[in-house]
Amino acid sequence: MFPQYSTTLAVWLWLLFMCPGNSATVQGAEDTPASYTMNEVIKLALERNPVVVGAQGYIRQSRGQQVAAGAYLNPSISGAAGPGAIRDPSTGVKIIERTLTIEQPLEWQGKRRARQQAADAGAAGASAAMEETRLNVIADAKVAFYHVLFAQRDTELAGQNLAMVEEVLRTVKARVAAGDATLFETMKATVEVQKGTKEVARAQNALVAMRAKLNMVTAGTLGRQFSIQGDFESFQQDLDLDGLAARAMEQHPTLRRLTNLVEQAHFSATFERESRIPNITVQGTYHRETGDESVTAGLSVPLPLWYRRQGEIETALGAKHRAEAERLRAENEMAQAITQHVQDVRTAHEQLKVFETGLLKQAEQTLRVARVSFKEGAASLLDLLDSQRVYRQTLLEYVQARADLSIALARLERAVGGI
Repeated sequence: MFPQYSTTLAVWLWLLFMCPGNSATVQGAEDTPASYTMNEVIKLALERNPVVVGAQGYIRQSRGQQVAAGAYLNPSISGAAGPGAIRDPSTGVKIIERTLTIEQPLEWQGKRRARQQAADAGAAGASAAMEETRLNVIADAKVAFYHVLFAQRDTELAGQNLAMVEEVLRTVKARVAAGDATLFETMKATVEVQKGTKEVARAQNALVAMRAKLNMVTAGTLGRQFSIQGDFESFQQDLDLDGLAARAMEQHPTLRRLTNLVEQAHFSATFERESRIPNITVQGTYHRETGDESVTAGLSVPLPLWYRRQGEIETALGAKHRAEAERLRAENEMAQAITQHVQDVRTAHEQLKVFETGLLKQAEQTLRVARVSFKEGAASLLDLLDSQRVYRQTLLEYVQARADLSIALARLERAVGGI
């Protein structure tokens, strides 16, 4: 009887804790933080980041300016009416007198063409600004992603180091209980455990801060509790500095945006020069009064005698010179940034080669020998703790070098203008 009851109880316990409708199971699933890959983070950043939304609004604004630049001037109609009569009593004529005037301003074609060209250059600049914004958001998302990834690895290494020193403390306590070690060694191992605990807290705090930065790139879409999946970038080939610089000068959206800005300023200056020729207004009037009816036509031409838009022309030329200087500054900064990021990639790559060709294996072998020697009594506690500290620092520096390489590649991608 007892085996049957125990089997039934086991079934009920399984249904209670494993059934999908169980509240504890659902609560546990809800508490599990979401995990994101780099591509998912970039997609969310491009969809939710307000900078991208602002660039989309800039494109819409430039399209509206194109529509306005292509519009024709509207005509105007004016009219007047009222009773009228001839004062001679012998006639007694009375009518409704009326006047109707139609005016159509005619714009100078050179001014209209310059305004449309300026609007077209502005629309092209808005499109380039959108590409520039996407490029910057992608680079910011990648850099923040790699910072979080490094913080996660740092936290993992700190936890592993704490577990190792706690194991050493338990071994030392056992030796002290057996009379094979002094109480002073227990104190040293306890201090090392406290240091490891402090490192775990530091790494966890850094991870929270890095998560907040990555969450900010996606406009808070990721939430506070999340994790990321992925690995750092690997890079084996050499970089052609001159080729990358030439490619950036040809295709970078920042330079294309500034070039379009120069063109827009140039056409704006042309528009102001063409505006010295005034618009002509064609008029047509129908007039009917007592004893008279007439249809007349005429022209209205403003005379630019005292002022010929010297101020507007000078303002437009100043904007053009400022845009040209801004483009030159961007070119110089871009060349400097490419040089710096290429050097950062090369430096990180050389450091990784040092780690991967022997330094990691050396630190691991040193720790293994120290642990075996400590267990056999051939090595002191200080030797073991030093070996563990060197091993952890070597792993952390290796992860830091991988993170530096990935971040440098992301920033180089932004400086060049694409992958």
